[in-house]
Amino acid sequence: MAIKVSPDANEPTAAVELMISRPLPDYDLEETEARVPRDIDGVLVTQGFKDLIDDVRGILDGSVAGKGLEITQLTGAICPDGSIFRPGIWFVLREATGRAGQAMSAEARTRVAAIAEDLRTRLALS
Repeated sequence: MAIKVSPDANEPTAAVELMISRPLPDYDLEETEARVPRDIDGVLVTQGFKDLIDDVRGILDGSVAGKGLEITQLTGAICPDGSIFRPGIWFVLREATGRAGQAMSAEARTRVAAIAEDLRTRLALS
């Protein structure tokens, strides 16, 4: 599961989880797996991971501009991968024209999936 997109049933939002399954030397992230979740916490607080989140924010800002989507949350994540855990990126996008109590439109869900794939590819996360 390199990318997990979870649209909300009753809100015009979708959560995206991007698992980091390969080292990212540009961010000094060499260790990308651990046997216990607590060991991933140490990765999420490094300067390299903070720099990665900053780059993700910049890419997301450009990706949602003019697409009817807004970034509502962006943070690090601990992603289960079988019997190990990996660091990841978790964010929530909201459809700007969506109404409370209604799910995100199919078009917006397609845009969210494309944005997630673009991030995964551009940053070589998996």
